[in-house]
Amino acid sequence: MATTHSIAFTLNGAPVAAEVRSDETLVEALQHRFELRGARESCGQGLCGCCTVHVDGQPVSACLYPAAWVADARVDTIEGLASGDRLDPVQEAFIEAGAFQCGFCTPGFIMMVKRLLQDHPDPDDAAIRHYLVGNLCRCSAYPEIVEAVKIAAARARAA
Repeated sequence: MATTHSIAFTLNGAPVAAEVRSDETLVEALQHRFELRGARESCGQGLCGCCTVHVDGQPVSACLYPAAWVADARVDTIEGLASGDRLDPVQEAFIEAGAFQCGFCTPGFIMMVKRLLQDHPDPDDAAIRHYLVGNLCRCSAYPEIVEAVKIAAARARAA
């Protein structure tokens, strides 16, 4: 029988608390305890990137990450990127480039691109592809995703 843990952490800039099971993953807690459905479990093995969120600024596979580990941490999800009605520049770039088809993988890609642009403000195609190798798009929107990264990077440099 799984034990429970009381955790408090910052979720998309707001303090939150929850009781989580010792075997509960972060993606399960986000979906079932906080009604955040942007991070999606697809493979359940940390191989596809659909569940990517940031914990203390680092991208993690939320399908493998124990929810109890986020105690006292900062967790950022796709739902926290927009500011009111204004989308994040990476989100805007994905729309402009048409960098999605079904959209299932899009939140995970966007969260990885946010970190990519922090680490590499002016990435070339090879760097983009290398950095996003852990994210899978089953609809094959890869050329558009690379274009979205370039658009977002150019806008960030211009700002």
